[in-house]
Amino acid sequence: MDTPAPASASASSSRPYLSVKEKIGYSLGDAASNIYFQTFVVFLPSFYTNVFGISATAMGTMLLVTRIFDAINDPLMGMIADRTETRWGKFRPYIAALAVPLAVGGVLAFTTPDLGDTGKLVYAYLTYSLLIVLYTAVNVPYAALMGVITPNSAERTTVSTYRFVAAFVGQLIIGATALPLVSRLGDGNTQLGWQLTMALYGLLVVGLLLATFFLTRERVQPAPRQQGNVREDLKDLTRNKPWLLIAGATVFQLTYIVMRGSATPYYFEFYVQDQQLVLPGRTFDLTYEVFTSSFLTLGTISTLIGAIGTGLFTKRMNKNTTYAAFLITSALFSAGFFLVEPDDVLAIYALNVFVSFFFGAVSVLQWAIYTDTADFGEWKFGRRATALIMAASLFALKLGLTLGGSLVGWILGGYGFVEGGVSQSAETLEGIRLLMSLYPALFGIIGGLIMLAYPLTDRMMITIETDLAARHAEAS
Repeated sequence: MDTPAPASASASSSRPYLSVKEKIGYSLGDAASNIYFQTFVVFLPSFYTNVFGISATAMGTMLLVTRIFDAINDPLMGMIADRTETRWGKFRPYIAALAVPLAVGGVLAFTTPDLGDTGKLVYAYLTYSLLIVLYTAVNVPYAALMGVITPNSAERTTVSTYRFVAAFVGQLIIGATALPLVSRLGDGNTQLGWQLTMALYGLLVVGLLLATFFLTRERVQPAPRQQGNVREDLKDLTRNKPWLLIAGATVFQLTYIVMRGSATPYYFEFYVQDQQLVLPGRTFDLTYEVFTSSFLTLGTISTLIGAIGTGLFTKRMNKNTTYAAFLITSALFSAGFFLVEPDDVLAIYALNVFVSFFFGAVSVLQWAIYTDTADFGEWKFGRRATALIMAASLFALKLGLTLGGSLVGWILGGYGFVEGGVSQSAETLEGIRLLMSLYPALFGIIGGLIMLAYPLTDRMMITIETDLAARHAEAS
């Protein structure tokens, strides 16, 4: 490996270990973000086709256009945040200032206006674009914040675990309460139910984001002599091989999980429908709403268990090896959904437990690996651009989100899906079955294989941390 460039960053109050209070405070921001993210992934496509009333193909195209627009905004927001200077730091002010606008954007996006087909489509484009721009303006600084609250890679892995435990709590809230709240608050009016549900979630999100602002601090700062240079920052990013690999894996990882998540409501409403869970001595009637909610809740709990156990897994394997092995294993279990019939209730639950458990560690490790690539960039090229690294990482995530969501709409359209909640043809049901199993599994396997080439082992990161600490001390 080439000799790294001289240091150009210094640590300000770079305390390596954080209090439990600050770890929890940071994690609450991802609970807030995940409330919206899970709504985007799981319920937004079915909302647009079955409640809002646009075609599956139009929905897929809209998600492609708006999310590409959103993905482009990520690096721009990262460069803006890297160049922000306030008494509260670079990143935390955005989290507090945009909390309320984000909540308002969520309500508008899930409001169904009384317009014609063209008017509804225009409204969907405008409101969803507004929502995702606000989401980006909060989420990019939030992601970058993890790279500057401590300079210690192992501690950031711990912080990432806290973060994703909270994220899965947010996911659990959506999976367990969204459909029941829509039904209860709407009292038969699904359109009103979604609007009121998003208003309730918005209030919760505002409180969580403000808690993150007040409970965290920024410590790792670029040295005053580092000059802001967009061209150099982008050049360093494109030369950062570890970042390129995790970014590529992220695109496939997100495509995998978004296709599965977005297919889930369709899978239960049209393919599985109402079923019975037969246990020794007792039979439970499962409507598709109850089956869907319990399926999502059980999956979230399994993901949470996998996330909590990440530290145990990484004691035995490097982070990239754990990421690759667990993503591939999760995808293989997902492929198993192709083999189950609608009345195989226990098999459906069991497969979901394994898919979700193995994906838990993947979600935790993804962001810990990204912060490692920020350290590598500083060590290798002598410049630190934390927000750009994290924003570009979100760009990769958004590409996967875009590809996954668009493929769901286009595949449904290709298999003849009819919007409006009506019954579907045998051909459409086969397409829904494939969307829940083999199609997403292919993307998950490719994502795992990419990470086998990732070069930053745990031993390498110790070397980088030690070298950076020495440079920071000298610069101080």
